[in-house]
Amino acid sequence: MNKTQLIRKGLLGLLGSLFTVTAWAHGGAAGTDTDQCKFELEPSHWIHYTAYQPTAYPAEEFCGKLPGTDTKTQLVFDYQDMRYRDMLVEFEVTKEPEGTRVFFLPSAKHKKGTINLDLPNGVPEPGQYLIHITLVPDPNDTSKQHVQGERLDVHMGFKAGTGEATSRGSMLLYAFLGFAGLYAVYLSNAGFKRKVDEIIFKIKD
Repeated sequence: MNKTQLIRKGLLGLLGSLFTVTAWAHGGAAGTDTDQCKFELEPSHWIHYTAYQPTAYPAEEFCGKLPGTDTKTQLVFDYQDMRYRDMLVEFEVTKEPEGTRVFFLPSAKHKKGTINLDLPNGVPEPGQYLIHITLVPDPNDTSKQHVQGERLDVHMGFKAGTGEATSRGSMLLYAFLGFAGLYAVYLSNAGFKRKVDEIIFKIKD
């Protein structure tokens, strides 16, 4: 196997590791059974949740731990069950254990199946928070998708102000991009290629 083939194999191996770590960052698999960023609104009926802090941590995805406070925060929910698109759903974020409301979105039907809770200033202080999702009875709903007259509330906690830096998956992504850039320079720059070949030759000896 020549040096170019070795480098290509290394690049492919790093790419495979990137996909593996990215999968584990979302719970270990694509299926909802192992996806930790989710709500079970009703038995076997799910909604997926992802948090972003794009100003302070661009390209990062979070779930149970948000590193920053007082920074733009987006909580994105995706219905994994079409039935919820025709239901009235209410969203609220509270600071715990006080139960102080920091965000509220009145009940509405979200036909697109994706809801973006935009907190321009993020959460006010470090600590524990709860996301409440409530199915609100619709007096005009005759489909009997859930019991009439009953509010169904589920919640999920997250911790803000953890100060954690780049996630492992993103660090691997940056490493992969850096390696890919070096590989492109290796193929296109004769001087750089010669130096790398000399180093590899010395290592082999």
